[in-house]
Amino acid sequence: MPRAAKSDTIEGIYQYTYFFPQVKGEGGIAVPEVIQQLDEQILVWIAQNIRCAVLDPFMKLYTQLGNTGMLFIALGVLLLLFKPTRRAGVSALCAMLIGLIVVNFTIKPIMARPRPWLVIENFVNLVPEHDPNSFPSGHTNAAFAFALAVCMSAPKKWMKVSAVCAAVVMGLSRLYVGVHFPSDVLAGAAIGSLCGLLGAWVAGKAWERLSRRTPQAPG
Repeated sequence: MPRAAKSDTIEGIYQYTYFFPQVKGEGGIAVPEVIQQLDEQILVWIAQNIRCAVLDPFMKLYTQLGNTGMLFIALGVLLLLFKPTRRAGVSALCAMLIGLIVVNFTIKPIMARPRPWLVIENFVNLVPEHDPNSFPSGHTNAAFAFALAVCMSAPKKWMKVSAVCAAVVMGLSRLYVGVHFPSDVLAGAAIGSLCGLLGAWVAGKAWERLSRRTPQAPG
């Protein structure tokens, strides 16, 4: 796979090895070459075979609704407004906060993986992305943190199914618009799912304690 020319500085940070990642001078961790090559091939295939005039506007709009997690934060707040879904809302917001700390404040700066258009020659991303770090996908992390927390806490099956579908489409949209590699999205989904389970557990424990302390109204 041809690559775009890089400056000496970038090339010194992001050298690829075949089997084991290496820590670089400025904190970046290189991706194994076999994964990098597969990522690039899949992403180019998507750009050449899946992108079309019908899907472009929807995918661009939907993926940008996930900026700063605003779509899923809004849904979490919406769940808070109704008593039957209030616990699910607390769980979802707690899960996304955990995901934000783990991914955006910790893993992304440590990995410092460059975005696809920086390493694939002539590759075009469909939306702007100001965060230079690609691994893992923060949008996908937030989406799956929300989805798993809702699955653990929501009272209705359709809510759980809708949350998972929304998360999957968010992950796919990040590939479609070309701002993440497939392994970024897979890692974001896995980490987000764990954050969702943890958020639901933490919120559940807090909810049970609060319920025990709140006096019940006489019947």
